[in-house]
Amino acid sequence: MTSLRLLLLLALGFSCSNLAAADKPGPVKVFILAGQSNMEGKAKVSLLDYQAEQPETRELYQPWRADGKWRERDDVRIKYFDRAGPLTVGYGSPKCIGPELEFGRVVGDHYAEPVLLIKTAWGGRSLYRDFRSPSAGLPEAAVLQKMLEQLQKKTPTATLADVKQSLGTSYREMLTEVQQTLTDLKKHVPIAGDSGYELAGFIWFQGWNDMISPEYTAEYTTNLQHFIRDVRKDLKSPELPFVIGQMGVDGKSATGGVEKFKAAQAAVLEAKEFQGNVALVKTDKFWDEAAAAVFKKGWKNNIEEWNKVGSDFPFHYLGSAKTMFGIGRALGEATLKLHNQ
Repeated sequence: MTSLRLLLLLALGFSCSNLAAADKPGPVKVFILAGQSNMEGKAKVSLLDYQAEQPETRELYQPWRADGKWRERDDVRIKYFDRAGPLTVGYGSPKCIGPELEFGRVVGDHYAEPVLLIKTAWGGRSLYRDFRSPSAGLPEAAVLQKMLEQLQKKTPTATLADVKQSLGTSYREMLTEVQQTLTDLKKHVPIAGDSGYELAGFIWFQGWNDMISPEYTAEYTTNLQHFIRDVRKDLKSPELPFVIGQMGVDGKSATGGVEKFKAAQAAVLEAKEFQGNVALVKTDKFWDEAAAAVFKKGWKNNIEEWNKVGSDFPFHYLGSAKTMFGIGRALGEATLKLHNQ
C-alpha cells in the first residue's frame, strides 16, 4: 500500500512540475525588420479603413478586424523608435502601415511564445553608404574624394575623416536600437517570462537608393553578403535566419535598372554559406495592377477612384494596402520556412 501511495505521489508531482513548465512562457521570439522607406511602410490607414468595409476587399482584412475596429495583438508587440505597443495598424510611416502588420500576424499565429518586432527603417538610405557594414571596408580613394567634394559644398570645413565616419551610420544606429530594446525587454513585452529572448529572424527590405546608382548596384551583392555576416556577428547570432524582400516596383513588367538590381539581390544566395539560412521573397507578384492603372491615367484627375486603391507613388508600391499585406505575409512565411529547414 505504501509503495502504491509513493508511486501516486511521484506521478502527481511529475505531472504538476510538467504543467508548471508548460505554463512558463518561453523565450520571446524577436524579429528585426530593417531597411528604408518601404520597410517603413507608406500605405495609408485611411485606405485600409475604406477597403476593410468593401465587399470585394474586406475578407483580406478580417483577421485584423473586430466589431468594426482594428484589433491589437498583445502577444505580438512592436518597437519602432519612439512608438511601441501591441501590434496594430499605424506602425508604418505616420498614419500608414508597412509589412509589419501581416508579418506579425503570421509569426504570432505560429508561435506560442510572445513575439517582439523591432523596426529600424529610414527612408532614403543606401546599403552602399548608410548601411555599409564593417567588413565591406571603405570605397576606393577616388570615390571617397568625390564624396568629400560633395560634402564640402554643404560643409566647407568637412574632412576625409568626416566622410569615412559617415559610412555605416545607419548600420550602427540599427544595432544600437536593437540592443537598447533588448536590454529593456520586459518594458516592451510585459507578458515576457524569465526565459529571455531568441533572435528568430532578420528581415531586410531595402534597395531603391542603391538601384538608382549603377555604381551602388554593381557592389550590392557583395555589400549585402558582408551585411549578413556582420549582422550575425554583431548580434552574436551566427545562425540568424535572414530574409530579403526583393525589389518589386513595376511588378513583373519591370525592365532596365530594376531588373538588374533584382538580379544583384538574388545573387546573394549563390554563396554556399547562405544556402538554407537566407531566403529571397519576390515582391513583384504583389504589385497592385489596379492601383497602377489609376496612377498611370492620372491620379490627380481621378482622385475619388485613386483613394479607393492607392495612397503613394510607384516607388512606394503605390501606397497599396493590399500590396503591404501580401509582402508582409510572404516575408513571415519565408522566415518560418527557414526555421523548418
